Amino acid sequence: MTEPGPVADAAAARRGTDAALTVMRLYRALERVQCGLTPQQYRILKMAGAGGERSARLAERLAVAKPTLTATADGLVAAGLAHRVAEPGDRRVVRLCLTPAGESAVARADAAYSAWLGELLDAAGEPDQVLRGLELLSTALDEVRRSRLAPAHERRQPAVTVAE
Repeated sequence: MTEPGPVADAAAARRGTDAALTVMRLYRALERVQCGLTPQQYRILKMAGAGGERSARLAERLAVAKPTLTATADGLVAAGLAHRVAEPGDRRVVRLCLTPAGESAVARADAAYSAWLGELLDAAGEPDQVLRGLELLSTALDEVRRSRLAPAHERRQPAVTVAE
């Protein structure tokens, strides 16, 4: 088997940067979807709506610093879209939960994002293939996040031994 040459390496690098630019364009386009929420607000409300999330867990899942999450959550609470609930038995633990107005805002945003994505998938011509690729990327993101959060001793690869 031959090693890839510099031309193949350059082509692979170009494909990688092209893909990264496409992801950035997608994010920028999502920022422009008119749904009444910023993408950050939507992500927080969507995760909180799944049953009330602890703030520390939300920050971890969203890959944001806890102060960033707190500031955004403060705005959502002030807007009446979410409320905080103290954990029974441990007042230090606070969960973020949706209000009825928050549930309505998420439903409107879901519809707007779905319509935007549906139009894009129709233009792509192979919606099932694109959605499958997005599912694979989502799984990969979860795996990378888990490996980064794992203690150092769990991340180390075991030594390879060869039987004689």
